[in-house]
Amino acid sequence: MKDKKLERFIKAEIKRQGETLDLIASENLVSAEILKVLGSPLTNKYSEGYPGKRYYPGNFYYDEIEKLAQERALKLFGLSPKQWQVNVQPYSGSPANFAVYAALVPQGGKIMGMKLASGGHLTHGHPVSATGKFWQSFQYGVDSQGMINYEEVKKLAKKFKPNIIVSGFTAYPRKVNFKKFGEIAKSVGAYHLADISHIAGLVASKVHPSPFPWADVVTTTVHKTLRGPRGAIIFSRKELSSLVDRAVFPGLQGGPHNHVTAAMALAFFEASQPEFKKYASQIVKNARALAEALKKLGFKLSTGGTDNHLILLDVRGLRLDGMTAEKKLEKVGIIANRNSLPDDTSPFKPSGIRLGTPALTTRGMKEKEMKEVASLIFGALTNEVNIKTRVKKLCQRFPAKSLPKI
Repeated sequence: MKDKKLERFIKAEIKRQGETLDLIASENLVSAEILKVLGSPLTNKYSEGYPGKRYYPGNFYYDEIEKLAQERALKLFGLSPKQWQVNVQPYSGSPANFAVYAALVPQGGKIMGMKLASGGHLTHGHPVSATGKFWQSFQYGVDSQGMINYEEVKKLAKKFKPNIIVSGFTAYPRKVNFKKFGEIAKSVGAYHLADISHIAGLVASKVHPSPFPWADVVTTTVHKTLRGPRGAIIFSRKELSSLVDRAVFPGLQGGPHNHVTAAMALAFFEASQPEFKKYASQIVKNARALAEALKKLGFKLSTGGTDNHLILLDVRGLRLDGMTAEKKLEKVGIIANRNSLPDDTSPFKPSGIRLGTPALTTRGMKEKEMKEVASLIFGALTNEVNIKTRVKKLCQRFPAKSLPKI
């Protein structure tokens, strides 16, 4: 590379990824083949519109690639193309959710989603998000144990009568009862949007219950437990698909990122292989093993454990706040983000750390290593010596094989 300054940054980042334990619940490591597709000449082409209806010529192969991505996405989740359609063009999860609201909720209409402090996402109607500014937002939370109270959700829905109810999360360690959400939405005449960005790989592998029998629209990113490139997709029932498509383009976006669309097609292919189902199952086994090991070390966990890929760790027992804990962990090469817990009063000084197992599972770690990771987390937060050295040794034992050599 002629640009030596940029090359230096890229090589340093590759080295950082190889030598750190990535416990960010929303991150993963893509395959070497996906990296190759993302760096292909497919990025050179404009393809505004949809297959067969482009605004530029020269899109024959891009039409075929986009249709392939759609076919594979539907097949991966066991959906009939007679009942469901999928849009693979959203640039990320946030505009995907925004597109759904734009398609199905009138201006000034009502959306209801989970509170950010309870584990929801900004785009589920938080006031600082455009979704909380362009539409009226009413939000549900969790109980004192950190669990969704479906009767309370039902009461709120009947009181506010939203146009759309969002199920899904960014920091909720338990299974979501999509059937109950679907029934609640139906009872008040609302659409049910299931945002499965975090658990899509688990849903596809049947490790987590599917929302599709109970939802009108399902959104997901591709880069978390699905282990694909950074992008998003929107599944919608056939009768809603034209509204969703128009909201994505020309409503919100221009030309799709063709290299990402192709990489998504490859990710869906990879996720359809038998070994991926074993991988998804191992993600959950690892999360449960890590949770149990942390509890044995004296940590308190929100909801007492996990059913999926993530854990909410309460660090107040060590007289720490989430920000301080995050910095202590990063200093020794453990990457995990601060996170609010349900009873926190300020989002600027959260009490928790969110941990996730997708990336470590991709590196081949299993339950035995999760006990070691728990020990490293405890050591880092209690100022033990040589933790950074131990982290590096663990990373060397389980290298990130898809990373380019430097």
